[in-house]
This record gives sequence, structure tokens and C-alpha cells, in this order.
Amino acid sequence: MAAEHAATHAPTAGEYVQHHLHHLQKNFSFENAEQHSIVDFSVFNLDSLVYSVLLGVIGCFILWRAARNVTSGVPGRFQAAIEILAEMVETQAKGVIHNATSRKLVSPLALTVFVWIFLMNAMDMLPVDALPALWHGVGPAMGYMNYMRVVPTADLSTTLGMSVSVLLVCIFYSIKIKGLGGWTHELVAAPFGDNIFLYPINFLMQMIEFAAKTVSHGMRLFGNMFAGELIFMLIALMGGAWAWQLNPLSGGFWLGFGQVFAGTVWTLFHILVITLQAFIFMMLTLIYVGQAHSSH
Repeated sequence: MAAEHAATHAPTAGEYVQHHLHHLQKNFSFENAEQHSIVDFSVFNLDSLVYSVLLGVIGCFILWRAARNVTSGVPGRFQAAIEILAEMVETQAKGVIHNATSRKLVSPLALTVFVWIFLMNAMDMLPVDALPALWHGVGPAMGYMNYMRVVPTADLSTTLGMSVSVLLVCIFYSIKIKGLGGWTHELVAAPFGDNIFLYPINFLMQMIEFAAKTVSHGMRLFGNMFAGELIFMLIALMGGAWAWQLNPLSGGFWLGFGQVFAGTVWTLFHILVITLQAFIFMMLTLIYVGQAHSSH
């Protein structure tokens, strides 16, 4: 009877995926809430916020620890790895930002962005049900909803928030390098020329450029990480089907071996994905800040 009851109330594949794609959401009164539209500024994803802040602190601690223990002698493996990473970022920054004063801030910013995004992406390597299962036993008992997503970069609000921050950095450097007057003049004089009749068209094109770069910057990271997270969920479902069909003569039995094989292959490939996406986001940050230094 217990087995029949469990089978009757076990979630379907669609319900399993929907549950794992649901965020732990709160409103600004810190009450349980759910998002009912694509854009809803009355709620925030608490899980993404907590994990992104926690991983940001861990990333800063790693870099601080490396800087604190740096030595002029033969470096250890940890110091060597951080030095290689910092030199790579500095080399890329020199290629697109020729202002040495600006690089004193932008290069460490780009390094922090790379490490932070890599750590957030790496959360996708954890077993799909590991942290959500732990939360299932703790969260509802504390009055929280039984939802938990652990990959902050698979949340559009996280990636767009980061891309908007990059946009603000670009605007800051545009004003700093060109002056407020020079930047506002560029908004209406480029790309079609300094003609009063073309000012509205130029301004519209500039707004479209800002919006397109910001949205694509965030959407690219989100899309890749969301797809990776979804594939891990589908692979996990193969193991779930295997658990209920232990008869070797049934097709479902062999799904367990398929889960191990597919999970191993996708995990190894995903190591490249999470690193590449962190690198692309960092490089686009450098490129956009570099463009803010140049005049049309």
C-alpha cells in the first residue's frame, strides 16, 4: 500500500522540472510570494541573492588570500594560478583599454567578475537534488517555501543586474573621459553626424545600442546556464526512471547506465561551458568599457 501511495503521488517529469525551476521568492516585506508576470519588481529571488552574495564573498576571499600571501620567491601552486589568471586579465585589458589610469580599477574589476561568475556557474556541477533536498527538510520548517535554485547565473534577474552594472560603469567612464558635455553631445551627434536634424535619430540609435548591448550581455550568460541546468535535470530524470524499474528486461532499467554516461559526458563538457561563459562576460565588460573611452 505504501508503495502504491508513493507511486500515485510521485511527481511527473514535467512537475519535477517545474519544481526545480521555481525560485524561493519573497516580497519586500519578506513574506512568501510568487512571481505572476515576466517583469515583477514586487518580488525578488532570495535563493539567487543569497548564493550570489555568498559566492562573491568566497571569490573575494580567494583573491584576498592570494594577495596577502604573495611572495617574491618561488610561488606555490595557488599563487601561480592566481598570477596566471591576473596576468591573463591584465593582458586582455591592455588590448582594449589604453588608459593606464582606468586599468587600475577596470582590471581588478574584470578579474573579480571572472572569478565571481565562474563560481556561480560552477554551482551547476553539484548534484541536481543535493541542496534542494537539504532545503526540503529545513526550509518549510522555518516557514519558507519548498523551492530552491542554486545556480544564480541561471536567473535572468542576476545576469541582467550584472549587465546593467556594467552599463553604469561604461556611462561613468564616458563622462569621466569625455566630460558631461562631450558625452551628451556624442549622444546626439553620433553615429550619423553633428546635424541638428539628425539629433533625434542619433539619440534613438544610441539608446537602442545601450539597450541591445545590455540585454544581450545578460541574456547570453543566462541562456547558456539555464540550458545547462535544464539538461542536468533531464539527466537526473533518467536516474529517477531507473529507480522505479529494476527489471533488467525493461527499457527503463538501462536508463540508470544512461544517466551515468550522459551525466559524466555533460559534466566534463560543462566545465568548458562555465569557464567560457565567465571569460566571455569578462571580455565583453572590458570591450564595452574600452568603447566608453573612445569617441565616435
